Amino acid sequence: MNKKSTLQKKPIGVFDSGMGGISVLKNLVSILPQENFIFYGDSANAPYGVKTVEEVKNLSRKNVKHLLNEGAKMIVVACNTATSAAINDLRKENPDVPFIGLEPAVKPAVEHKPNSKVGVMATPLTLKQKKFKELKSKYSNEATIEPIPAPNLVEFVEKGDVNSKELKTYLSNLLSDYTNVDSIVLGCTHFPFAINAIRKVMGEDVFIIDGGPGAAREARNILEQNDLLNPQNERGWIKFENSTGEYEKIDLSHKLFKMNLE
Repeated sequence: MNKKSTLQKKPIGVFDSGMGGISVLKNLVSILPQENFIFYGDSANAPYGVKTVEEVKNLSRKNVKHLLNEGAKMIVVACNTATSAAINDLRKENPDVPFIGLEPAVKPAVEHKPNSKVGVMATPLTLKQKKFKELKSKYSNEATIEPIPAPNLVEFVEKGDVNSKELKTYLSNLLSDYTNVDSIVLGCTHFPFAINAIRKVMGEDVFIIDGGPGAAREARNILEQNDLLNPQNERGWIKFENSTGEYEKIDLSHKLFKMNLE
């Protein structure tokens, strides 16, 4: 096996502050079924969205180092908070590694309905970052962009709670001031797991979108451009890891991966 072929067969490393990035992993596997994946959930340190920028940067560096030590050929930062806080530094520190990040899917929400009101649900840290402020400013003439901080939703998903009465009460209280939005952008990779509960609160007429599919398409494009696509015909493997070392977290990872998000 030559050097190029060996590199192509290496896994794609995907990390998140916890379980949320599994929603992105589902998108990646859907359009890159022949690729091998390692998913690393840093549940021991979740949630990232209430930490300082420096804390998130240091945790992200640690996650990247772990995945590169396992032979990852590409890193997907499947966390909006880590992308906002750390991806520029990660790219500078690892110039030979392709990185894919996540950002709120504001553009497709704006394009869905001109001159509309777009609510962006995300962690407080994501909404405070320069990346989001630039995104908001970019589309300010085309839509009203309304930040919706959702600091506790991550913790529901981390427990595997995507449909309880408590979750619906939390969402009802959180979203009660935003009933007039036309679209909801899920600006955290945990949030797609709660999409059905969010839809019940907001109603069927509200357009809901997340950034996972766009990130997966970008990953495929970068792999193609760098001749890194795995040439094998059979389906690739997926390895789940978690910083807690708990079997329960791995078991929940598998359950969330199998969950239908439609």
